[in-house]
Amino acid sequence: MAPGRRCTGLAWKVSIGCLLAASLLACSLTSSRPDLQRLYYSARGNPAQPPLIIVPGVLGTRLENAEGRELWPGSIWSLLTSDYHELALEIDPSDLSVDDGGTVPAGIFTSAAGRQYYQRIISVLENAGGYVRGVQGEPVTDDRPRYYILSFDWRKDAMETVRALDALVEQLRLDHKRDDLKVDLLAHSMGGLVARYYARYGTVDLLDGNDFPVSHQGATKLRRMILVGTPNLGSVESMHSLIEGRAFGVQRVPPEVIMTMPAIYQLFPHALNRWLVTTAGSHLERDQFDARIWQRFELGPWSPRLQRSIRAAMPAAEADIYLQTLQRFFGLQLERARRFTWSLTVPQPPGGISPVIFGGDCALTPARVVVEEVNKESVLRLTPRAISNPVPGVDYESL
Repeated sequence: MAPGRRCTGLAWKVSIGCLLAASLLACSLTSSRPDLQRLYYSARGNPAQPPLIIVPGVLGTRLENAEGRELWPGSIWSLLTSDYHELALEIDPSDLSVDDGGTVPAGIFTSAAGRQYYQRIISVLENAGGYVRGVQGEPVTDDRPRYYILSFDWRKDAMETVRALDALVEQLRLDHKRDDLKVDLLAHSMGGLVARYYARYGTVDLLDGNDFPVSHQGATKLRRMILVGTPNLGSVESMHSLIEGRAFGVQRVPPEVIMTMPAIYQLFPHALNRWLVTTAGSHLERDQFDARIWQRFELGPWSPRLQRSIRAAMPAAEADIYLQTLQRFFGLQLERARRFTWSLTVPQPPGGISPVIFGGDCALTPARVVVEEVNKESVLRLTPRAISNPVPGVDYESL
């Protein structure tokens, strides 16, 4: 799926239940509404219907600290006023590992401040589909279809989520007393990338090397894999968030918080994408996974604004150590992200699983970044309105 537009043709080879669930989540209905009760009727009571696992995307799981206080999304007041500094992961300077400080996933992010997020799809599954919420670790004693939620820390490396997914599948095999049980996956956004890696490689971490032998280890445990609004070739918005932060409510989560989250790097545009263009519209070959590019443009942990912010928040010696650690961490995550994106596009042998892909609501999202020369300096422009000297005849909105 092209990163600049979330709308693709619908794939129709999918069970009616999953089709309606996915389409309701991904697309707004404009002309007519289907009779969901009738469409789901044929699937009800079917003992062959496997459990369904919903894999949410980034931001899709609530997070609580060790004392049980919700860090994400928190109260309405938090959505309006917080910059969410508490979401930053602590980086160990010795090995660049991250510490979550005892933060735990606390269930799917269904709704907040009157807005529906994953609650719609859950309502359709329960009310029209006849699904019941499954409880991990609880034995299954009837044939009612069940759905489960993969609750995970969306900030962390994709491999941690892959392992959490496999642990849930294995637990469901125990709960259903079937060693050969296969499940359906309904994965949204970043969850779709996790699902694709899992299908190809299982839980094997290949992101420290350059070889990606596809084993289909995870695919042997899946019946069907549905991807909803998944940026299969990455998203420029993830780069934006490391440059400008990300707006929530009336506040903005600063980039120094977001750049402690490995998952954000793994959403970067694929190396196959021409993500950088000049003001004249010509493509530039630059490696977005090369830390030297970020240093050259004084972005990420090399941003003067970010460095001033960090130096204002801690003693000078401590700030120097933290900035050096953050720069090394940034380079490491870029390299793991490069390998993650390539691992999902290397050719695979027969025997895997073909995903059913649904687009989003056709809302345009940024596909490229423009570099503009200003006073003999190269400056990145993230939006068309930021270009100070546009070239006549170039349609920057389309570009």
